Amino acid sequence: MKAFMDKDFLLDNETARVLFHDYAETTPILDYHCHINPKEIAENRSFDNITQVWLGGDHYKWRFMRSCGVDEKYITGDASDKEKFMKWAECLGKAIGNPLYHWSHLELQRYFGYTGTLNKNTAEEVWNLCNAKLAEPSMSVRNIIKQSNVTLICTTDDPIDNLEWHKKLAEDTSFDVKVLPAWRPDKAMNIEKPDYLDYLDKLAAVTGVPEINTFAALKTALKKRMEFFASMGCNVSDHALEFVMYYPASEDELEEIFLKRQNRIELSKEEEYKFKTAFMLFVGEQYHELDWAMQLHYGCKRDNNTLMFEKLGPDTGYDCINNYAPSAQMADFLNALIKKDKLPRTVLYSLKSPMTIRLSALYSAVFRILLPLPKYSRAAHGGLMTTKQE
Repeated sequence: MKAFMDKDFLLDNETARVLFHDYAETTPILDYHCHINPKEIAENRSFDNITQVWLGGDHYKWRFMRSCGVDEKYITGDASDKEKFMKWAECLGKAIGNPLYHWSHLELQRYFGYTGTLNKNTAEEVWNLCNAKLAEPSMSVRNIIKQSNVTLICTTDDPIDNLEWHKKLAEDTSFDVKVLPAWRPDKAMNIEKPDYLDYLDKLAAVTGVPEINTFAALKTALKKRMEFFASMGCNVSDHALEFVMYYPASEDELEEIFLKRQNRIELSKEEEYKFKTAFMLFVGEQYHELDWAMQLHYGCKRDNNTLMFEKLGPDTGYDCINNYAPSAQMADFLNALIKKDKLPRTVLYSLKSPMTIRLSALYSAVFRILLPLPKYSRAAHGGLMTTKQE
């Protein structure tokens, strides 16, 4: 009888087994997009229990628990860590076929040495085993990273972040894994959000720009922060977009749109898209000048439950796939940068899997050269990479 999720899990033929075990398995991981907290790496955090590792901020698990009817008390509420883990274990028994089932059991095998199945009947055993293992020095954040053969981590950082933990890590010679910031300017772009003007005040404060009351002033502030991020080793940007839009507008029209928002007048969708198009074209050109890579991941409709968003904030399990992801506008956006010879190295990925075929067709239509991910490294996040034209 075949062992449960053994070392050849998902490797269905000899070619797959050779490629993975003889090549991919031992190559280092370059994690160019993640949400690991740099503070936890800098402080080399140790975890008290498996709930802190698995459920402390994993909104994919939270989402599945809600779909199983689990009360919010056991997800983001005030239940004890053990109670939350027990509820997750009970749900996991219903998740066969879901990637969460695979991920959870692979982690149990590789980091905790547990080769059984986690469900409500084995939850107590797994809770005790994992917590005993986590008490060992080998399971601190830095040591888990080293065990995973990671050589580079790019975190996710807002333009107003001071990057203090990245600075401390850069000065720490005892840890040889690179931890670099990744520029995530979504809040600076999302002009339609209720707190947008408050965010501009914060951005002005950290840049020394007296007041961000024009689009030109916003661009000045962003350039200052990009220079700072570059000085801290940043060489990649990261954009979460519902879709890649292309609605060109004149500078005068853009300033009118920005002034309208300054006066708290509601923008039309067309005005919002014109501003976002100009924003993306501006930062795209800056990335080219800085030799940064531009990551565009799209196809997600975010924060669909307003009540829970107001209670818990973003990234808490209330996003869904957005069916609107036109490749034609993506091609126009990229071509606008190509025409100026300002297209940076670009990584595109969509939540909607059928879009992969359309993206492949787009690449062959827009680019002369396809640049694969580094030959002797693994990337920890999906995506296809293109070059700027030479």
